[in-house]
Amino acid sequence: MIDFDAHLAPYAAHSSKSRGRRHPEDAPGSRSEFQRDRDRIIHSTAFRRLEYKTQVFLNHEGDLFRTRLTHSIEVAQIARTLARSLRLNEDLVEATALAHDLGHTPFGHVGQDVLNDCMKDYGGFEHNLQSLRVVDHLEEHYGAFDGLNLTFETREGILKHCSPTNARQLGELGQRFIDKKQPSLEAQLTNLADEIAYNNHDIDDGLRSGLLTMKQMEQVDLFARLHREVVQRYPGLTGRRELYETIRLMITAMTADLAATSAQLLADAAPGGIDDVRAAPPLIRFSGTMRAETTALKRFLHANLYRHYQVNRMRVKASRIVHELFDAFMTDPVLLPPDYQAASGDTMKQARKIADYIAGMTDRYAIKEHRRIYSLDTF
Repeated sequence: MIDFDAHLAPYAAHSSKSRGRRHPEDAPGSRSEFQRDRDRIIHSTAFRRLEYKTQVFLNHEGDLFRTRLTHSIEVAQIARTLARSLRLNEDLVEATALAHDLGHTPFGHVGQDVLNDCMKDYGGFEHNLQSLRVVDHLEEHYGAFDGLNLTFETREGILKHCSPTNARQLGELGQRFIDKKQPSLEAQLTNLADEIAYNNHDIDDGLRSGLLTMKQMEQVDLFARLHREVVQRYPGLTGRRELYETIRLMITAMTADLAATSAQLLADAAPGGIDDVRAAPPLIRFSGTMRAETTALKRFLHANLYRHYQVNRMRVKASRIVHELFDAFMTDPVLLPPDYQAASGDTMKQARKIADYIAGMTDRYAIKEHRRIYSLDTF
């Protein structure tokens, strides 16, 4: 018998002590329970669709911009590195990182916002809950159950946010939101690895697109400080390598700060196990200084990239596509594939099926579907 947990700290999530799966299964043999979760996620249909879902720029706007798939892989890489340094469960953080965006809509956050508006009378829409819905219900791979039947710990990591109303409907999984307790350290870590990844790759994509300039980035203290270090270390370095070196140092600075701060918090709190972690304040954190710097960076990106007029043009087009698709399907459900037509005529159930259908679309499929429905030149 392989001991997958031998190297872990006592406060890590141990696969041998998992709270289990919704549907009991035989042990995975040569894999840990969390490795099995990771493998199921990688082989899922929803994971493959992430290749053609927007991060910031629409998929067809360039081959080298990040997508939800490449973003998820970058999060997993950062999370695994941090988990190893803190003796946390690398397999669990990898599974959580790869699954955290499975429920994301086409067209990035604008797709989520618009779909939530469309669903305001039908229970709303939130991509964390949709990711959970994907792994619990919508994936169709197994004869014995719907979904992927992931462990409690992976599902907990996917569900970063949840309203009390929704939490009460999720039973044990939602109880921590009601009791105001923390998830596992692996879930806390993956959440911050997500932040590190998107803060840095959005700078790269913004500069690659021409919507940001190096001169603008000098307004951000963290970037400016590390960029000066690159210039001093490599006089005359320009172009992509100058940028890559700066971003590399930014990722290093953020991860080192997170690891050192968290290690000290863990040493001070000395949790004896995962139950102690759940009862404590968050123990995976940036230092106060780094948190202030990352907050300033996010504000800069929001003002100068995410709300850039060219990005806003995409947002308006994407908003119209999602709204009009939802309206068309609600008005005429016969336009939907048979699997997404609610047999009972239940409006609430039909709206949720439409949300599932739209959320599962890639950017280019949503554009094509909209054209098929609304263009008189397409039949």
